[in-house]
Amino acid sequence: METWKADDGHAPTKFKIPKPIDTEPSAAVTEAISAARIEIAKMGSPPEDGQPLSPMGRLFHKPESNMYIVSIVGTKSWIDPDHFKLNIIPFYIYPRFNCLQVPDESSEDAASSANLRWAKAEVDLEQHIFTRYIESKYMADGGADKYIEDFLYELTKTSIDMSKPLWDVHILNLSEPTSQGAMAVTIVRFHHSIGDGMSLMSFFLSLTRKASDPNTPPSLPVLFRKPAKRQSKMRLAWWFMSFIWNTLVDVLTILATAFFLVDTPNPLKGPEDAGKNPRRIMMRCLSMDDVKLVKDVTKTTINDVVMGATEAALTRYLNRRYGEENKIRKNGNDDNLPKTLRVRGAILFNVRVLPGFQPMDTIMEKRSGAKWGNRVGHVLYPLKLKLHDDNPLEYVYKANAVMNRKKASLGSYFSYYFGNFIINTFGIKLASLPTNTSFWFSNMPGPQEEITMFGYPVAYVGCSCYGQPMALFIHAITYADKLNFVISVDEHTICDPQQLCDDLEQSFELIKTAAMAKRCRAKQQ
Repeated sequence: METWKADDGHAPTKFKIPKPIDTEPSAAVTEAISAARIEIAKMGSPPEDGQPLSPMGRLFHKPESNMYIVSIVGTKSWIDPDHFKLNIIPFYIYPRFNCLQVPDESSEDAASSANLRWAKAEVDLEQHIFTRYIESKYMADGGADKYIEDFLYELTKTSIDMSKPLWDVHILNLSEPTSQGAMAVTIVRFHHSIGDGMSLMSFFLSLTRKASDPNTPPSLPVLFRKPAKRQSKMRLAWWFMSFIWNTLVDVLTILATAFFLVDTPNPLKGPEDAGKNPRRIMMRCLSMDDVKLVKDVTKTTINDVVMGATEAALTRYLNRRYGEENKIRKNGNDDNLPKTLRVRGAILFNVRVLPGFQPMDTIMEKRSGAKWGNRVGHVLYPLKLKLHDDNPLEYVYKANAVMNRKKASLGSYFSYYFGNFIINTFGIKLASLPTNTSFWFSNMPGPQEEITMFGYPVAYVGCSCYGQPMALFIHAITYADKLNFVISVDEHTICDPQQLCDDLEQSFELIKTAAMAKRCRAKQQ
């Protein structure tokens, strides 16, 4: 038994984590590693070798935004560590998984994150993959779910040693299942400088196969585009003018927010150094059938429903917090929200030429339109902060109107290229991730059908981040018939994340009930 060793600056914890299972790799694993090293040697130096990190990659090494991506994969059976290593070996030939990030000694400020470069290195799997068996005696009253949550909390206090490639895998074989039926949970941690969520989800999908056909890769989620209809010249002119206007408004708002337009202090907005605090990462599961029901009734999109439920939950949460702060003892449906409150979210967008997920071979091509890396822009989403208890579907309709404007705009592309321009022109010290909003939000489609990872049936998929200079980061990710909300919160700011998760569930339930009532009324007419 050992106590988790946190980075300097974080208080010691009483949470106990069993030591990783210490076993010698099997002969098959040793032989496969040797073969992989020979293959890597034949390939020569990777394209990244000796190259500086991208502007966004350097930004993710600043102390206030030293970010890690955490992927959470629950499987329905235990994972054999040797079998896992044997299957993962062919994939670490991808350059960024076998490269260090080292200071550029030729630079005057070699120690700065602004001068890191890629350097080829050998990968020792024993230093990257850790397997633990979690007995029931380690689990608190909350069972397996609470243990995973606490394990992630302790993990967010740590960073990966720069002396090895910046990724690791933690396999937790459980003595009892999680609420979503997982007997093992695999936590894969990457430093954000390796790539963004779209890159890493594409990598994850390359490790999986359809549960119904073990030899077939899963269906890649694609963006649905309505067939183009012939438009009159007047309609085309109006669309073009709207597109230019939406882009202009977004550009001016992004610039104003970057320099001076800050959200009103509120219970969601953390301090500037929030990125240095550990994170409580929690997950709640919704039914995709219910989400699709709301989508069909409102004639919107799944993204609109997810965003509408998020705004409803945050409105509900803020209303309660302001009621408590003002010591107002009223019915929970009363409006306690200040009238002059600016609360906005930064919604992250993929700005690649090729949208959606692409096969790894396409991503790794030199001139690919879906190239690996950090290619993420953002748009600003203002919360109206109005209670719609009489008609919760208003949250979905409002989300649909806002997101339609954001899609008909180049605002996300501007934010990405503007950030690169600032870094390349003025240096890393003047650049920062968006911090003047109250929260971040990311919505990502996952596998469309049930899948297996190296033959292990997958029960659920989630992802989150830590190290970001934002007290609240909400991810939504779909998997087969599930939609998982994953929140990453700084408990110094949001002291009751469990309540926020409850608000997400309850708000969506109200929206679903309203949608069912509307459908019933439509059938009766």
